[in-house]
Amino acid sequence: MEFSVNELMKRNLLAVFSERDSVARMKELETIWLPEGIFVDPDGRHVGLDAIHRRVNELQARFPGFDFVERGPVDVMHGIGRLAWGYGPDDNRTAVTGIDIAVTRDGKILELYVFID
Repeated sequence: MEFSVNELMKRNLLAVFSERDSVARMKELETIWLPEGIFVDPDGRHVGLDAIHRRVNELQARFPGFDFVERGPVDVMHGIGRLAWGYGPDDNRTAVTGIDIAVTRDGKILELYVFID
């Protein structure tokens, strides 16, 4: 199944990176990411679904009680999406802010680049 760039960006933020249930998160990764997906953040380059899943686990363990929120609409251009987000605890969901840039192919995420403000 193919998804719009808009849907991919939102689902990745909320149903992958904010998902605490490991099984549900992996199922979502398999649904919206290509198997050879590449996730790049300030801490490194993570290739493949298992590596991305481990990275999300690390992030959640490092920041317990933090969740992501969208800070505006998804911008889309020729299969590339950009989404501004906030990350933090209940009382300050924008303690950390940044932007995700996703490159998609065949209705799934191929590459995701994270820029922290």
